[in-house]
Amino acid sequence: MTTTYGNVHHPVEIRLKREEKVLEIDFETGESFSLPAELLRVESPSAEVQGHSPAQKTVVAGRRHVGIMKLEPVGNYAVRIAFDDMHDTGLFTWDWLYNMGANKEAMWAAYMEALKEKGLSRDP
Repeated sequence: MTTTYGNVHHPVEIRLKREEKVLEIDFETGESFSLPAELLRVESPSAEVQGHSPAQKTVVAGRRHVGIMKLEPVGNYAVRIAFDDMHDTGLFTWDWLYNMGANKEAMWAAYMEALKEKGLSRDP
């Protein structure tokens, strides 16, 4: 029996493109997404970033050049991403990654707006 921990979406292939700082993921539905390391890092599902409620979410600045050092599978339901700024907490479930891919433009716009509102920059 395969445990998927409630995931609706399941990847068929995941590719890490270190030089481009991108994670590419193909889902069994035929949809493919290219997720920038910066967006993955600033939207990490970790408590450090997301907090324990929406009001506690942290705006992470200075990650324009962040890269991904490695991917570590977690069972059949998620992947742990180790970033080169040493952040490696948070489990990126298949549904989390699918949602990021499907809503990438809106998430990116919200990130840019949050940086602007707080007077922060993408640059270190």
